[in-house]
Amino acid sequence: MSTSKEFILKASCDATSGIVASVSTYLAEHDCYISEMHQFDDEENQRFFMRAVCRIEGDEQTIDSIKADFDEHVTSFNMTWNIYDTNEHVKVLLMVSKFDHCLDDLLYRHRKGELPMEIVAVVSNHKDLRPMAEREGIRFVHLPVTKENKREQELALLDIIAETGTELVVLARYMQILSDSLCRELNGRAINIHHSFLPGFKGAKPYHQAHERGVKLIGATAHYVTSDLDEGPIIAQSVQPVDHTYSPERLVAVGRDTETVALATAVKMHLEHRVFMHNNKSIVFK
Repeated sequence: MSTSKEFILKASCDATSGIVASVSTYLAEHDCYISEMHQFDDEENQRFFMRAVCRIEGDEQTIDSIKADFDEHVTSFNMTWNIYDTNEHVKVLLMVSKFDHCLDDLLYRHRKGELPMEIVAVVSNHKDLRPMAEREGIRFVHLPVTKENKREQELALLDIIAETGTELVVLARYMQILSDSLCRELNGRAINIHHSFLPGFKGAKPYHQAHERGVKLIGATAHYVTSDLDEGPIIAQSVQPVDHTYSPERLVAVGRDTETVALATAVKMHLEHRVFMHNNKSIVFK
């Protein structure tokens, strides 16, 4: 049984009157102080979203007791909800290939306490970043992928996810396309980062293509993974103006910065339970 006194409530349901009043009344009756609340009414889809940070002030209540009665209280709203203990860090598995900037940035932020997560493993199709993971005392798993063994290695990945209790997979510049079946398996719990030149600059060396076209703005997009390549719900984006003086190498350097910022922001928003997925879009409470 949890003894924590702070939790986050995430809830969504069809938009109607009385939702906030009902939830607030329930929390007050259970000795909960609401320290932060965000809500959004999606008028296009007639859907309501809410996130509340709450603190239990009485001695009689626990997070478990609040969960136990909440579903019955909101049953008339047909609400989808969850309550998260803020003391329980999300278990995260990081996936990488050879580029190290996103992994390095996430490890640094985690070490500094900026990201409330427990890194259970780093999985890679190459061995290049093993030293970086093992310096932090993190398990490194090498799963080389070929056309012939792709399904076998994805099943091995799913075994690792199950074994470690992974709740979120972060593709920190993992340069392999996930199969449709794996994307469905990880729906809503896998985040990817890519340069924002897609679909205009597909294939190899997008920053060199951008240089040849004289782009004036570059950026990166962090999104949830779906079977539609690079088209999942967007969580965070980072952009930076550039001009004709930027060489391809300088664009690559700026691109690294935008990628790390966008990915770290998206991961933080997910870890703090600020993101709602609805159809192919996301609602992010900042």
